[in-house]
Amino acid sequence: MIRRIHHVGIVVKRLTEAYAFYRDVLGLPLVREAQLADQGVRAALLAAGDSEIELLEPLGPSTPVGRFLARRGEGLHHLCFETPDVGASLVVLKDRGVELLDTAPRPGLAGQIGFLHPRACSGVLVELATPPGPTIEEPSALRLKRLVIGAEDVRATAGIFQSLFGFPEVAMNGGPRTMLAVGRGTLLVVPAHEVGGTAGMVALSCVAEDFSALTASLRKAGTPRLDGTGEVTVEPAGSHGVHLHISRYTFP
Repeated sequence: MIRRIHHVGIVVKRLTEAYAFYRDVLGLPLVREAQLADQGVRAALLAAGDSEIELLEPLGPSTPVGRFLARRGEGLHHLCFETPDVGASLVVLKDRGVELLDTAPRPGLAGQIGFLHPRACSGVLVELATPPGPTIEEPSALRLKRLVIGAEDVRATAGIFQSLFGFPEVAMNGGPRTMLAVGRGTLLVVPAHEVGGTAGMVALSCVAEDFSALTASLRKAGTPRLDGTGEVTVEPAGSHGVHLHISRYTFP
């Protein structure tokens, strides 16, 4: 049913300012941009390995994304999974009693799309999408590796994603965490108290193909960050509200 993490959506105040970081500093190529009047956004998809990052700029304060921005500020907004037939997937989920925002597909930047209600996935707004054509992996400096989700009950939240989408669990070295495989990416569910009490999407983890070049670009831009030996953590003030962890690429 699910092929991969298609994209992670991020609400920003202005696309032009977000491009300066995500496209120009991180090196994520622009795939497409469009104004979606029915959704009240200007949206852009940028390649991040075999997944994408979607930037969402509200067209006005009264739009759903505009209200999100006013209430929560810039940051993570939704998670999108690619499915071969979004219409059929929505039918299956509806028949299982899953609460949906869309009961039928509609056009979106990612193709034909449909949203589940956040209550269906422990507070995470999940989108399903069927792209208009074959998936083409755009060359990019970063590959999306992991989305971190905070949860009051880790096993229950992980169980919901497993039940709805069939994601297999990835073995970890103990601890109150659960990792689920989604294509080449993963979802990491952690206790909410470990991430400031936040339930829902809390952080992105990426891998840099050229870690030295990436850190040099961050340094040149003056991006606020914490540098480590093989990883760097970009502070939310520098990445439009997103806790962003970038590690050095290692061969298997």
